[in-house]
Amino acid sequence: MLRAQRAVPAWLAHPFRWQRLPVPWAAVARGALCAGPLLGAGIATGHPAPGVLSGLGSMLAGVNDRPGTRRTGMVHIGLPALASAFGMLIGASLQTAGAGWWMVPALFAVGFVSGAGSVAGPVRSNAGMQMLATTVLGAGMPLPGAPWAKALFVLAGCLWLLLLRLVLRSPRPAGGALSGERAAVATVFDALADALGAAGGAGAEPARRRLTAALDRADEALRLRRLTSRLLRRPARTEERLLTERFAAATALCEASVALLWEARPLPSRVARSPRQFAEALRTGRSPGRLSAPETSTAARGAFDQALLDAAVAFARREPLSPAPKPPAPAPAGRPAWLTVPGTVARAAVAAAGGRTRRGRSLFGPAGRDYGLRVAVCIAASAAVALLLRPEHWYWLPATTTFLVKPDLGPLFSRTVNRFAGTVAGVLVFAGAGLVLTGSWWPALVAGVGGALLPFATRHFALQTVAITLMVLSFVYAGGAQEAAAERVVDTSIACGIVLVVGHLPRLADPRRRVGHRVTSALHSTEEFLRHVLESAPGTDPARRLTLRRAAYRSLGEARAAAETAAAELLAARDRNPDWLTVVTAAERIVDAATACAVRLDHGARRPSVAEAERLCQALSAMADALEDPRRRPAGGLPDLLPVPDCATLTDVAAEVERIRGHAEAS
Repeated sequence: MLRAQRAVPAWLAHPFRWQRLPVPWAAVARGALCAGPLLGAGIATGHPAPGVLSGLGSMLAGVNDRPGTRRTGMVHIGLPALASAFGMLIGASLQTAGAGWWMVPALFAVGFVSGAGSVAGPVRSNAGMQMLATTVLGAGMPLPGAPWAKALFVLAGCLWLLLLRLVLRSPRPAGGALSGERAAVATVFDALADALGAAGGAGAEPARRRLTAALDRADEALRLRRLTSRLLRRPARTEERLLTERFAAATALCEASVALLWEARPLPSRVARSPRQFAEALRTGRSPGRLSAPETSTAARGAFDQALLDAAVAFARREPLSPAPKPPAPAPAGRPAWLTVPGTVARAAVAAAGGRTRRGRSLFGPAGRDYGLRVAVCIAASAAVALLLRPEHWYWLPATTTFLVKPDLGPLFSRTVNRFAGTVAGVLVFAGAGLVLTGSWWPALVAGVGGALLPFATRHFALQTVAITLMVLSFVYAGGAQEAAAERVVDTSIACGIVLVVGHLPRLADPRRRVGHRVTSALHSTEEFLRHVLESAPGTDPARRLTLRRAAYRSLGEARAAAETAAAELLAARDRNPDWLTVVTAAERIVDAATACAVRLDHGARRPSVAEAERLCQALSAMADALEDPRRRPAGGLPDLLPVPDCATLTDVAAEVERIRGHAEAS
């Protein structure tokens, strides 16, 4: 009799996961022209310190060099670049002041700010991590120069890569200056076609999540485009306004499609072809051609056909429907326009850097404090151990900890294993290169190879560590520490041990504290969307509904990412915590069903009574509070739910709320 194969634990399988992504050849070319040439220029001129610092800045910018429009690249690279330069200024100032053991509390404070930034969105999280890394390197690397000069060299390296991104790009397709934004909106239509093709199958829910992610990326690209126009005090062109209207048509079409996905019935292939025709029209500038014939068999299909017709009208239009916005007021005499940026534009720039601060994402809230404490304790402990063991070259140990301990970057055990393996591989490759190559220039060549590998290495953290190790060892070698490769393996081993021990302390590793706030925030966003659907009057403008639905899906995506990370931790404490992934999946289905309910109500279905709507919304809100803190559970228990007659969508909502209730009562 054959034994059933035992499933591999998630914490053990995660280190071997490999992302399948296209090769970003333009980013590979940029990486090859960054750290290596900058370091080589410093060596050739007899001033290796500026080459090391500018190469370090370009390396950190290369970590953030991801696919996207030019404007998203400027935000995703520019904000961390400023944080990196500020961190170098802090660290170099500590070194100049001879801080000694005062370095430990100083790094504790910087680490707390860096960790707290993890809750504010991925861009600001990366900025905090790189600020901490450059603080450690600035305080430890024995390079000559004033603190302000070191910070400027780091910033110059970041700006060099940003300049290359603006110059070295893939060949521009049809679409002119809006090619990047057009491609982002076209990706939405492609993702929509994939979701419609998966309707009624096991891949429907993952396809809907990919569609939501595509909508978020396109929305970010268009927001940054509008922000740039306001910064330059330039009215939006006709092409920009037309693209905005076509994205609005795509958003409405996606809402109708979610209702079709909720019905869970396979769709004819011709239904998925129409969104692909829109995607091709955006990329080429041609007409989308003939679309699928309407078929009003259900309310969802009727809504989809109507949204498809509206999209076809939007694509056929050559002049925008909305009137042109008024041009901004001219700048006061004697002052350049860029000095008169309104406060709303400044706030929009901060929002574009990482999303607006939403519920549960305050830097000084409970989650921010816990994240900050975890990073601060690990950094302070590693710095103290390093100062005891190797006071001359202590910086590698806390620098390694910086890239391991950030709670939003993945499971701790997986990152620790891959960091150690990648460091060992990088040290071996660097040592082999030192045996084969001769002269003083070869570290620049190795740094160039590492820079070219870095964009490709985003597929796996171990491979990314190999690329970073090659570049950092090249910088250290050029800076004068030519026997440091072997010490790096020892320091990395100690850092991994410290992170595994300190990072799994009970308060710092509790999934309820790390995941619960995101799940609770997502449930409250879900409840807000559900309440709007059930209580809004007939004929209400759907713009508010679309905004709330997008906000709910975005919060649920963040909660899912946090829950998946927690499930793959070595000490997941599953016996004391709810199954967060199940809760998130149930909330996603509530949003799907509420979307289908909104479509049905728009087509004349019976509206639920005020009592029915209030009972569902209050139950969902109470369960969100109970999941966040079991002590907030109502004294009489969570409210009972009665079936909603003659409404399949609300019956599904009630069933998923009951599923969440089971986890809330067990927590």
